Amino acid sequence: MKAYRKIGAWIGLVILLLGIISGCSSETSSKKDSEKKDGTVTLKMIESLTSPARTALLKDMIKQFETENPKIKVQLISPPLQSADEKITQMLMAKEDIDVLEVRDQTVKQFSNNKFIEDLSKYTGSWENWDSLNDAAKHGATFVDKTPYFIPYGIYEKTLFYRKDWFDEAGLKAPETWEDLYAAAKKLTDPAKNRFGYSFRGGAGSSDYVEFTTWAYLGSKINPSDGYFTQDGKPMFNAPEAKQALEMFVKLYKDASPPDSINWSYPEMVQGFTSGQTAMLIQDPEVITTCTENMKEGTWATAPLPKGPESKVAQQTLGTAGWGISSYSKKKDAAWKLIAFLSSPEQNLNFAKKNSLIPIHKSAGEDPFFKEGYFAAYIDMNSKPDEYLIADRPVDYKGWGQFRADAEKDIQSLLLKKSSTDDVLKKWADYWQKEKDQKGK
Repeated sequence: MKAYRKIGAWIGLVILLLGIISGCSSETSSKKDSEKKDGTVTLKMIESLTSPARTALLKDMIKQFETENPKIKVQLISPPLQSADEKITQMLMAKEDIDVLEVRDQTVKQFSNNKFIEDLSKYTGSWENWDSLNDAAKHGATFVDKTPYFIPYGIYEKTLFYRKDWFDEAGLKAPETWEDLYAAAKKLTDPAKNRFGYSFRGGAGSSDYVEFTTWAYLGSKINPSDGYFTQDGKPMFNAPEAKQALEMFVKLYKDASPPDSINWSYPEMVQGFTSGQTAMLIQDPEVITTCTENMKEGTWATAPLPKGPESKVAQQTLGTAGWGISSYSKKKDAAWKLIAFLSSPEQNLNFAKKNSLIPIHKSAGEDPFFKEGYFAAYIDMNSKPDEYLIADRPVDYKGWGQFRADAEKDIQSLLLKKSSTDDVLKKWADYWQKEKDQKGK
């Protein structure tokens, strides 16, 4: 046994020495590659939410940046989508040569806690376009510690998609509250014709839908910076409104959704809507492209999220992603120059249009593409921050990931009538009370 330990120790020492040698060699090579005698620098940039079309668009934008900044070259790294965040994390841990990186709302806390990314305050303080960012973009940028660790390139925000032709035929208008949505969904449901009122999500990601339904029912009682708790510090699942919200969630499945939607996640619920099986869908703006490609013009439309029956507000978390700078980059000023270029009103508008994203600048609301088209509902919501509130998910709690996995199982049990709403809500409330108590220690 001791012999194995000695061998293991020698192997570990060899790996460590090789790593040091490799690191030194890499650093020397990197310096040669990134700085030429004429002052030209090369930035290494890595993206996360990769796709062939988006990568091609980014390369076109980078080419324009390089034309305007001939002393700066950009090398774009585009790992496979499924492993991109893991790849970025590994590169940051190893302090590999990387200057600009894609930072997401799901990774910013980890990156900032580990001091992987730069605080951009010194740049945003003098950036001419900071004040032109809309509230949603600023909120995303400063989500952690009220510090701008990245500049969003767009906003992922949910809204209501509905079959306008079905609504017109039935003499219905777009629902304004969850009660309105339920009434319309039930009226439009006809199983004999394989028509249902709502694209329900009972599979992966179902907890997201319980989440923003609950927020709508509680409204301003929610603590926006600690989204699973009310203003008095109690778990939101303890509130009587939470029971109303969960009962609404179950009723929508039971009375107005396809039976197999108990297992639906993103692809199935979108397919249900675009194929003509369901009348309503709540999803992100990227679905606009899918609907445009698969549905006839005039048969569908978008509307703001439904509000709570008593709160008269809607509330959701805003998904954001954008560009940040590694904390150890030696070319931070050049890296910021690239980010400022990509984040300018003109460039961001182009990027948002071609990626079905909500733009980050207030001025985009005046563009006909967003003001008058399918994006109008998103722009409308963002222009009314007192009615359409923003809450932060409790991602800084250790049990966040485990809760999401457990909640999906609980939702399945609830829909299959193996658990009651009271049982599920108590379980969730107890879970989050324990999380809060542990965090306070």
